[in-house]
Amino acid sequence: MTELDQYDYHLPRHLIAQQPAFSRTDARLLVIRRKEKSLEHRVINDLPELLRPGDGLVLNDSKVIAARLLGRRTRTGGHWEGLFLAEDSPGAWRILGQTRGKMIPGETVTLLNVWGKDDVRLELVSKEPDGTWIVRPQSREGTLLLLDRLGRVPLPPYIREGQMVESDREDYQTVYARVPGSVAAPTAGLHFTEGLLRRLEERGIRLCPLTLHVGLGTFRPITAERLEEHVMHAEWGTVPRETVEALRTCRNAGGRIVAVGTTALRLLETAAADGELRPFTGWTDLFIRPPYLFRAADALLTNFHLPRTTLLVLVRTFGGDELIRNAYAAAIRREYRFYSYGDAMLILD
Repeated sequence: MTELDQYDYHLPRHLIAQQPAFSRTDARLLVIRRKEKSLEHRVINDLPELLRPGDGLVLNDSKVIAARLLGRRTRTGGHWEGLFLAEDSPGAWRILGQTRGKMIPGETVTLLNVWGKDDVRLELVSKEPDGTWIVRPQSREGTLLLLDRLGRVPLPPYIREGQMVESDREDYQTVYARVPGSVAAPTAGLHFTEGLLRRLEERGIRLCPLTLHVGLGTFRPITAERLEEHVMHAEWGTVPRETVEALRTCRNAGGRIVAVGTTALRLLETAAADGELRPFTGWTDLFIRPPYLFRAADALLTNFHLPRTTLLVLVRTFGGDELIRNAYAAAIRREYRFYSYGDAMLILD
């Protein structure tokens, strides 16, 4: 058995959520208390009473962009699919593309709009060593406007094989999303509503935003046999000074820092790498794996994660290996809903 095999588990396919709960706050919540090594079954709507006045709730306000692109090879008419990753420079995109046959620089792809009609063309400029393409859209529209008009929600393949329905444009976005840049949702945040956020603030819980743009590598399985051999993807984020000051105030008054999602936790820990939480802006490739000393986060709200991923390694490192194994087993027995549109767990001290 390799080290990675320890992070595998079997999940019945019917437990992979294909749509969110009817109401975001109706999702089930498995509460894990590390000191007591206990499990309790609640719902997201109970969150205000599970947290304490004075706690700081850290929210990733990155907004998912409509990054999935459909089109055809202009010359041959062959089917083409792509994923927008970033704008490298004005008018130059970095994308992943998939089609039959080999594409060459200078070739164009005709993008299809949401009605399946031919629209803007993409010119392929160069293929990068990592397999991505640099392309130029033949349009004067801004990137975000163009993606909003032509792009689809970049659902993971385990949700309806990546095929969106119109409701996904709202469902696959947190209610507090503000800064466009993610190609996958920070899914723990999908459980919040405006009403729940108000109740949390009325309870005396401080809402503290940061931004981490979730990249494609987040959900990729680890392929190395040993965790230390895994090359972690990098993601861009910022922890503003106001959030740092608010969280310091919470901690100094005896409150806890509660990260909403593994993305928020990774960025907090990056910003506290020298032992003290500080403002941060830049790229992080932090891979949280055992042994690891957590400096910034005291509690974590997170969804259930795929086997053999860095996200599962992070959660088991934070919550305690045996306890989180038991929690996943209990969630499967009780038929919790898993992954992006699924239920959640709250790991407390």
